[in-house]
Order: sequence, then structure tokens, then C-alpha cells
Amino acid sequence: MSEERLLLIDDDVELCELLSDYLKHEGYQVEAVYSVDQALQCLNDGPAYDLLILDVMMPGRTGLELLQELRPRVLTPVIMLTGRGQEIDKILGLEMGADDYMAKPCNPRELLARIRAVLRRGQYVAVANQSPTSAIISLHGIELDAGRRSVAVQGEPIELTSAEFNVLYELMKQAGVVLSKELLTEKVLHRKLTAYDRALDVHVSRVRQKLALSLGGDVELIKTIRGQGYLFVKE
Repeated sequence: MSEERLLLIDDDVELCELLSDYLKHEGYQVEAVYSVDQALQCLNDGPAYDLLILDVMMPGRTGLELLQELRPRVLTPVIMLTGRGQEIDKILGLEMGADDYMAKPCNPRELLARIRAVLRRGQYVAVANQSPTSAIISLHGIELDAGRRSVAVQGEPIELTSAEFNVLYELMKQAGVVLSKELLTEKVLHRKLTAYDRALDVHVSRVRQKLALSLGGDVELIKTIRGQGYLFVKE
């Protein structure tokens, strides 16, 4: 049985009960709360959680406000639940550091698949058969340590979410090679790229912003190759 702990934050009590029962049956430890204030109390006072499932629209303080307060202090992966058609909320949430999103009403089986995919991201960089030096990639003053899942720019560490780290890892690992959005989505998000899916684009944009803050705004190491994908500059 899984020992991973999930915190479900949604004001819809009936939905919380449905999802909690389903996820508990799949082996997860699930705690449900119905407001931002309750969630903060759990996060500040309780044991650590492996993943948060967060409804964007709630009475009082919203899920987006909670996410803004948590990042970058708390790097626990977050899956947002959004109303159908709320594209701006999806983009804002990803820009604030969410790892993925699902539209409500959500299918419990699909949510389970997303949970498993997000949790895999933290462990998927395979370095077990590599030497310590080959687990470290250094380019343009950026040092990425795949074993420790850490990134430093000019010797100063930067905070990346799990998805952001994996985006940078894949691009730096194959610097000079154009990687398609389809491939990166499968590698980073562990799912197929679908029409109108902006999640990968936002994660790439976030990595660019964080690198630019450390390297200088005129430095662009991740290039968009129109109609093809993304490329990390090698030379």
C-alpha cells in the first residue's frame, strides 16, 4: 500500500468525500479540508504532504491566493481543479507554480492517473547507473545535479518545482537538439500532449524567467523553434 499523503482542498464536501474514498481505496492517505484557512493550518501544523489537490474557486480566499502564498516557500506538488472554460485560472495557476490542472467535474480515475504522474516526476530522473560526475550537467554557468535534484546558477541555488526541474533537465541533457512539445510533455508531465494544452509552455516560460533573473534579462538559453519545439542553446 502507498504511504503517500494527499491533502484535498475543496469547499465541495460531497466531492471531497467521493474523491477521498476513491483515493484511499487506491492506497493513499487522504485528508480533506474545505477552506484555505483550514489548509494552511494543516500545512503549518501537521505532517508533510506529498501532493496537494487544490480547487481554484472557493468562498473567501481562493485556491490561487493559497498557491501564491505557498510558492516558493513550499515546493510540494500541486494539482489544481478548475471550472471548465476557466483558461485564465489554469494559466495563472501554472505561472504561480502549480504542477498540473484538471477541469471539474473530474473523473476520479483520471485524477488518479494525474496524481501518479505528478508524484513520479520527483523520482523519474534515472541516475542509479551513472557515475557521480555524469549526474551533473554544467552549461553557461548553470549546474544541474540530477541526483540531488538541485540547480545553481553562477553558484547560487534557484528554486524549481518538480515539473520545472524536469523541463530544464531534459533540455540541458540534450542541449543543441530540438525537442518536440509532444516528447517533452510525455517526459515531463507523463501524459500525451492534447489540443489547447498550455501546461508545458507555461513550465518552460517559468524556467526561462527564473534563469533570466539569475543570468540577466538579455540571456535567452531556451529557444522556441516555431512548429517544432524547444532547444537549449549549447554553444
